Amino acid sequence: MILSIESSCDDSSIAITSIKTNKLLFHKKISQELKHASYGGVVPELASRLHAIDLPNILEDTKPYIKNLKAVAVTNQPGLGVTLLEGITMAKTISIVQDIPLIAVNHLKGHIYSLFIEKREIMPILVLLISGGHTQIIEVNSFDNMKILATSLDDSVGESFDKVAKMMGLGYPGGPIVEKLAKEGDENRFNFPVPLKESNKIAFSLSGLKNAVRLKIEELGGASKIKRRDKADISASFQKSIKLHLIQKSKKIFKNSDIKDFAIVGGASANLYIRKAYRRLCREFNKNLHTVPLEFCSDNAGMIGRYAVEAYKREIFTNPYEIDIISNRKLTAGTLL
Repeated sequence: MILSIESSCDDSSIAITSIKTNKLLFHKKISQELKHASYGGVVPELASRLHAIDLPNILEDTKPYIKNLKAVAVTNQPGLGVTLLEGITMAKTISIVQDIPLIAVNHLKGHIYSLFIEKREIMPILVLLISGGHTQIIEVNSFDNMKILATSLDDSVGESFDKVAKMMGLGYPGGPIVEKLAKEGDENRFNFPVPLKESNKIAFSLSGLKNAVRLKIEELGGASKIKRRDKADISASFQKSIKLHLIQKSKKIFKNSDIKDFAIVGGASANLYIRKAYRRLCREFNKNLHTVPLEFCSDNAGMIGRYAVEAYKREIFTNPYEIDIISNRKLTAGTLL
């Protein structure tokens, strides 16, 4: 079995995965959303302190599995440095005390492997990763051949949803709130721009759209005076522009790729409106759409463990005394993960 740890942001999570069957034998996650809600976003130092409390509590529940562990895996990049440190410290300790290998996991690769929790891999596959920190399309040819085809030039999809929600005083996390409110709204009321609509560049950019929404909210009186109907219509119109932007750029990639399988992963992939749009797009291009169960869309240790199973089979281990924390690195089109 492999014990895996995820602490890249504000979710404390530990899982136990069977190496032979890929079965998720144990999985527990403690979300910090309520603790950060009053700040309108994640406070890194607070998140770190909460991980220091929650991770050991979850670890207590894994005692029945400890004697059968063959390795321990942990997210070491990308993420918040102070929160990654909490998971890495625990993983190093387990590795040294139990005398088992340590597997360092790239969080983005973990999201890709969320598709394969308790399943076999499907490759090659095109993957749209949309989360609080990333918006990318990745060509996944094999375990060790993953190439970024397109990425965001500025904000991510998840971050944009959160910031729009904050502008209207809706709370945190903003994605689910905006999606729910959008169901009440008229998506055609506000003609928000579709980013890079006239550009041939295969990339994403959301800062301009976000600013257009900000100006409209201010025009309608700001967060304190804006009416619920206006909030619903803004949510729906904003969400529509996000969808059109993602679909337009995805189409350009679909036209030039023979890969028949396509997937959406990451926290924002839980948005059912966006999923519906991609079902239509995949039918148009005769591609098979794969999605992640809602419980595994956001950060979780199950996805880290599933990736770690494949790394273990290839004996890709890290010296526990030399593991690096990589909080961020420049990811551009053509970059290999």
